[in-house]
Amino acid sequence: MIGRIVVIILAFLIATVAAGTTIAAALLGPEWLIFSGAIEERVAFWVLAFFAAGATGAMTIFPLFLLVVLAESFGLRSILLYAVGAAVVMVFGYFQSGFAEHDAASIPFPVGHEVTIAAAGGIVFGFVYWLIAGRKAGAWRAQC
Repeated sequence: MIGRIVVIILAFLIATVAAGTTIAAALLGPEWLIFSGAIEERVAFWVLAFFAAGATGAMTIFPLFLLVVLAESFGLRSILLYAVGAAVVMVFGYFQSGFAEHDAASIPFPVGHEVTIAAAGGIVFGFVYWLIAGRKAGAWRAQC
């Protein structure tokens, strides 16, 4: 049981870094082609990736912890469950973080570039978490 908890924590941390890197690459996407490979540009990318990973972890730790507890207790191992669940949590976290600018005259659920970036980060998070820990969700109960 202790080993499974360690795997879950490490999977969460690695998935957070992967989601942060995805978000940083998406945010810098339009400028990516003009990068010359200078050290300042690389440092800027990794600083943005670090910030995005920190924000991802801070915004999603409690909702994703609840999803992990449910998946572990019921033995849910579907990759779609992890990817869609994490994407929903990331989009909801984006709207609740205050980064989203919502205009009352716009449609009720604006799907802009930032929302798709949040969803993509969530999908990457869910996929990486599933690769490391989600595939064996609930398997610890068979050993008890």
